[in-house]
Amino acid sequence: MDKAIIVQNITKKYKLYNGTKERLLDLLTPKSYGEDFFALTDVSFEAEKGDVVGFIGINGSGKSTLSNIIAGIVPETMGSVQITGQVALIAVAAGLKGDLTGRENIELKLLMLGFSKKEIIELEPSIIEFSELEKFIDQPVKSYSSGMRSRLGFAISVNVDPDILIIDEALSVGDKAFAEKSLEKMKEFKKQGKTMIFVSHSIGQMKQFCDKILWLEFGKVKDYGDVEEVIPKYESFLNDWKKMNKIERQEYRKKAMK
Repeated sequence: MDKAIIVQNITKKYKLYNGTKERLLDLLTPKSYGEDFFALTDVSFEAEKGDVVGFIGINGSGKSTLSNIIAGIVPETMGSVQITGQVALIAVAAGLKGDLTGRENIELKLLMLGFSKKEIIELEPSIIEFSELEKFIDQPVKSYSSGMRSRLGFAISVNVDPDILIIDEALSVGDKAFAEKSLEKMKEFKKQGKTMIFVSHSIGQMKQFCDKILWLEFGKVKDYGDVEEVIPKYESFLNDWKKMNKIERQEYRKKAMK
């Protein structure tokens, strides 16, 4: 089968500073200031065309960072990503400009994706209809709730018909009816053989929708495989994690990051 996504040895390092002064000193002097923080360390996985891969892991495990790197929004520190086809990232407020209206955001996003003015005029009504924003479409996006921003982002992304779709917690906000409608659209894409990455805390949605699961733990790959193999292990881990106190969790994290 053809590979849609090849992620090889991705590492993402950030610098954490104690205030603006330390940040400036790090920029202006030869001495290194700040603390290195590794959001991802040596992450590798491959997805075939048509795979639906779920990213799981507790908060702070690097799921959104990896999604943003694959989408080309955030650069990796080390490693490489090979993508076959056009990628669309759906995340709350991803790529939306707060000062622009919903309609202006649609037009800007489509222009950036290379659509002509004629194509934008043809696409715009179906995007607005799918978003269900109606009279709010001509209001500034900064006045939208998180659910409304998610609707707009989702409506744009699914209507531009991408080869690879990355959904990062976009179905966890807003009303249940829109989430169900969005899932139905994603099922359509799955039938069409599109490749998808699905980031969610909903184990139920993962079981229903995904073929494979990438389990990230504190920025490292804990496991990668079929849903029925990885999800039970993760559920067992979650049960243990919930029982741990703060000190036990810190100890677990130290061991996991060695």
